[in-house]
Amino acid sequence: MRNKIIEMKGIVKRFYVGSPNELEILHGLDLEVLDGEFISIIGASGSGKSTLMNIIGALDRPTEGEYYLDQLLVSTIKDSGLSKIRNQKIGFVFQTFNLIPRSTALSNVELPMLYAGVPKAERRERAEELLALVDMSDRAKHRPNELSGGQKQRIAIARAMANDPSIILADEPTGALDSKTGRMVMDIFHELHEKQGKTIILITHNPELADETERIITLSDGNIVGTRAGTGVRLERHHELA
Repeated sequence: MRNKIIEMKGIVKRFYVGSPNELEILHGLDLEVLDGEFISIIGASGSGKSTLMNIIGALDRPTEGEYYLDQLLVSTIKDSGLSKIRNQKIGFVFQTFNLIPRSTALSNVELPMLYAGVPKAERRERAEELLALVDMSDRAKHRPNELSGGQKQRIAIARAMANDPSIILADEPTGALDSKTGRMVMDIFHELHEKQGKTIILITHNPELADETERIITLSDGNIVGTRAGTGVRLERHHELA
């Protein structure tokens, strides 16, 4: 039986608390994610997806409720501890890539390991392995402005994997890509899930991509309004990762 890697109880998020402009975005969400599960969170713009993602990723704290990440109660962890969790337990993949413009692809992948204190030679070897994993070894010395959108996203996925996190949190990772390139990115997520057992949380507005995950959670106006099984199967297999 798989353990719960994420457990949320009664999560409320308010902004401008105590002011006339106080705004409640999340209204008491309960959410569980099992270790090694591939889930998607879907919803229209303004549904609360980004707010929920920031809380799942320990980038923000809930106003009310309990959030257990790998059995740790997040509200009891200091900011320095949350930074360590973000660096080592969670790999982030964003729609906008968030690569360092002046650094090479290899250096971008090395960065999380640098923050984690991994020795230089070990960082370099691991980064090279990850670039090979996403079929980007031939672009190791290129800077982001020399790469296509799909290439940037593959570099971002390699960087997310740098410290071998148990969770990959992907926020609209195909949103800025054409359909063929987006397909390639989804194939990589499937490989990481199937072959490495990663827990993957996909934030998307695309129901077809969501249907490829094992479970689909629908958000609307800050509430979970539906949970259903997905197929867990990629639509097409364009390539396999070594």
